[in-house]
Formats: sequence, C-alpha cells, structure tokens
Amino acid sequence: MLGRLFLELGTVILALALVGRAAGRLGITPIPLYLMAGIGLGTVMHLDDTAEKFIHTGAEIGAILLLFILGLEYTSDELRTNLRANRRIGLLDLALNFTPGAVAGALLGLPPLAWVLLGGITYLTSSGIASKILSDLGRLGNRETPTILAVCVIEDVVMAFYLPVVAALLIGGSLLTVGVNLALALTAFGVTFFLAMRYGHVLSRVLNVPSDETLLLGVLGLVLVVAGAADLLKVSAAIGAFLVGIALSGEVAHRARVQIEPLRDLFAAVFFLFFGLQLDLAAVPDVLLPAALLALVTAVTKFLVGWHGAAQAGVQSRGRFRAGTTLIPRGEFSILIAGLGLGLAPVLGPLAAVYVLLTAIIGPVLARFDAALAPRVARVLGG
Repeated sequence: MLGRLFLELGTVILALALVGRAAGRLGITPIPLYLMAGIGLGTVMHLDDTAEKFIHTGAEIGAILLLFILGLEYTSDELRTNLRANRRIGLLDLALNFTPGAVAGALLGLPPLAWVLLGGITYLTSSGIASKILSDLGRLGNRETPTILAVCVIEDVVMAFYLPVVAALLIGGSLLTVGVNLALALTAFGVTFFLAMRYGHVLSRVLNVPSDETLLLGVLGLVLVVAGAADLLKVSAAIGAFLVGIALSGEVAHRARVQIEPLRDLFAAVFFLFFGLQLDLAAVPDVLLPAALLALVTAVTKFLVGWHGAAQAGVQSRGRFRAGTTLIPRGEFSILIAGLGLGLAPVLGPLAAVYVLLTAIIGPVLARFDAALAPRVARVLGG
C-alpha cells in the first residue's frame, strides 16, 4: 500500500515537473499546463483512495498558502485604503459577472435556486490562480496589483454573505437558520479582520524567533489553524489565511515568505492539477458549448472590471490589460459552489469544471502577452 502511494505521488509530481519545465521554455505561467496534466493523468491512471485524498488535501493547502503569501505583500493600512477606494468597482464586478451566470441558468431551464448558484460560479475570480499569475510573472509590486487584490477580497467578503444563505436554502432551512448562519459568518469574519488590522504587530513580534525552523512551524501552524477555524465558521478558509498574511509585517513577514514559498509552489501545483483530475471527460460534450459561451462572455465582463478599476487608480493601458486578464480565471470557489448544487442540478458539476478550465487557460495565456495586446485593446476601449 505504501509503495503504491509513493509510486503514484511520485508520478504525479514528476508530471508536474515536466509541464513546469515546458512552461518555462514557452515563457508562460505553468497554470494551464498543470490543469491539462491533471486531465491527462486522470485518463491514463487511476489513483487509489489514499493518493486521491492526499492530493485533495494538498490542493486545499495550496489554495491557502497562495492567499497567505499574497497577504504578506500588503500592510493592513494598504488593504483598508484599497477596499475603500474600490467599493464601486466591487459593485460593478457583481453586476457584470453574477448576471451572466444567472441568465444562463434560466436559459438552460435549471431551477431558480440553480440560477443563483451559477451566478456565483461566474462571479468569483480565483484568488489562487490570480496570485499565482502575479507571482510567476513578477507582478506582485505592480501598480495594478492593489486593484486586483481589492476585487478578490471584496468577492470573498460577498461570499461571507452568499454561502451561508445558499447552503441554508439548499437544505431547506428556516428563516431563523439562515439568519443564525449569516450572523455567525459575518461575526467570525469581522472579528478576524479587526484582530488582523489592530493587533497584527503583536503577532509579528511573537512569531519572530531566531530559529528559521521554529518560525516555519509557527507560521504554517497558525495559517492552518486560522484557515480551519474560518472554514468551520462558514467563512472562506482562503480569506482566513489571507488575513494572517496581512497581519504579519516587517522582518517576520520577509522571513516567513522565504520559508513558505517553496511549500506554496509545491502545493499550488497540486492545487491546479487537482482541478484537471476532477473533470469527467464523458460529460464534456453535453456542456462544452454553454460552458464555452459563458467563459467567453464572462472573460470579457471580468476583463472590463479589471480595466476600469486600474484606470480609476491611474494605471496606464498595459497595467489595465494586466489587471483585466489576471481577474479572468475562476477556480476553487466556483467548484465549491457547483458541488453544493449537485443534488439540485447535477449538470452544474461538469459545466463548472469545463468553465473553470477554460477561464483558467484564457486568463494566464492573455496575461503573458500584455505588451503585444494592450495597445490594441486601448485603441478600442480608450486609454
């Protein structure tokens, strides 16, 4: 049993190494190739339950570490300022990207609650993929990055409202149950956000020990504990990890980044591969056309959000293009929402998987060619 587990995991990691090397040769982020590797491995090999559970857990850790590292890039003051400055962009994002999914649900003849679920699937940018694009292409310090970050965080805040309500409706909960779940989620998020903003400097001093090994264990343990508690309280585990990241500052933030980044790279690769492994190829033909149309429409609407948001921040056309393309990919939350509605509308599963795969390829590929494409888009949109 142990031997088979090591063989399967070793095969998966070697496949990731090969596609990562190919991405380096092509000069693009490896995210689309990781996804394609997952699809390929899913067709040629059958993972046993132990290996599959390990990869699933690794994928969840990858999403958490991606957001934690992203949080380390910003101080609490910077985040507070960016959220206030981008409230209107958040509303524009909700209007432009929730609506296509809801309309598609109606056109496909799904139940009304499934319209709301499909709207959520199309609304949410993948924070994990966005942060990976920024890291791979060396754009964490760019002027448009705060706009990208603000949009992703606002979406996660919206999810603090959305998920408890939808979950309660799906299980037929009473109005009181919905209210209790919503109050619990909002309270948990609010308390965590306040503590990160107000007492982050205290946490930084406590964790800043001389031993790198102790620092790694302390930071990683704290990130997992906060993410787990957030998930249990119906707040995004990713946003919990992100808040830990913004709470840390100064020397400890720099040392933590150096210690955690290799782990992030490993588990992030597993995170993207896992999406590809979950795709059932037999169900693809029935959902390919609606998924492709939805991906095309919402790639444009999400791009417009990024372009407009970066323009308001005074960013030039190339940075606006980068902001728009980085926001296109959907991912972890979209799959989660689809999973909630499988009992209501089974088609949501394969539809969301194909949709996520297409947007996760479109965004990173376009993001790589900002120099060539940005001037052409600027002539059409202005700027």
